[in-house]
Amino acid sequence: MAMSDHERAPQILVAGCGKLGGEIATSLLATGDVYGLRRNPDRVPSRVKGIGADLTQPDTLSGKLPDHLDVVIYCLTPSSYDEQGYHQAYVTGLENLLSAIGNRPLKHLIFISSTSVFAQDDDSWVNESSSAAPDRFTGQQILQGEQTALNSGQPATVIRFSGIYGPSRQRFLEEVLEGRMNPQTPAPFSNRIHETDAANAVAWLAQKALSGHPPEPLYIASDCEPVRLDEVVNWVREQIPCKAPVEGARKGGRAGSKRCSNQKLLESGFTFRYPDFRTGYLEMIRQL
Repeated sequence: MAMSDHERAPQILVAGCGKLGGEIATSLLATGDVYGLRRNPDRVPSRVKGIGADLTQPDTLSGKLPDHLDVVIYCLTPSSYDEQGYHQAYVTGLENLLSAIGNRPLKHLIFISSTSVFAQDDDSWVNESSSAAPDRFTGQQILQGEQTALNSGQPATVIRFSGIYGPSRQRFLEEVLEGRMNPQTPAPFSNRIHETDAANAVAWLAQKALSGHPPEPLYIASDCEPVRLDEVVNWVREQIPCKAPVEGARKGGRAGSKRCSNQKLLESGFTFRYPDFRTGYLEMIRQL
């Protein structure tokens, strides 16, 4: 259907248009006018409109934002991996962006978060109703960013991603191939999501908001099969020759032991292209 003169394409801003943000922006190109904000705007994906700004420096935002934003997706990563770096990325940057937006109403604000806000280490299932009481500064700062988004006065959704993997994130697969992973049995439960599904999940929820069906305030985005780390490593070893474990190979995970439920995301109508680790890693192995 043709767009009438008084209608305009939705205006979508991906604030933090790096690796994941760039994938999200690309997945939304058919939805509207997509802007990608990052320090170096020349590095946003093709057809995404680059905005050069540093969200930790509010002066750099002056006069840079489109006048009629509909959806803002906040997807920053820390520039340094200490507490100050996390606070600047997840809290200060968002506060500065919200200040620049001011009282202009959005249809939706989407905040990209992490399942690291869950400290559970007892193999239990966690969902959107589970307690989030992180015991590390990383999760604590991310949780503070979530609250900043949800208390912003804009309609907001938080998406907590488990470990993102894929063709541009091959570190785990490389560690198994090189013998740097040798988890004990039974190893902690691990949770993951393919980068394509991660980007598509954000696009799906943004499109719901634009179509007048606002998403819920919180979703866990993880694939359909939490699995113990040793099972994943052993499966990879069965698919492709791997080096024998080296001295000092990593024995366990870094994120406790929990099982992340994606039931609410599935109930929203989202469909995974890679519902489990086998479908995702097998495709990557075949491309090696």
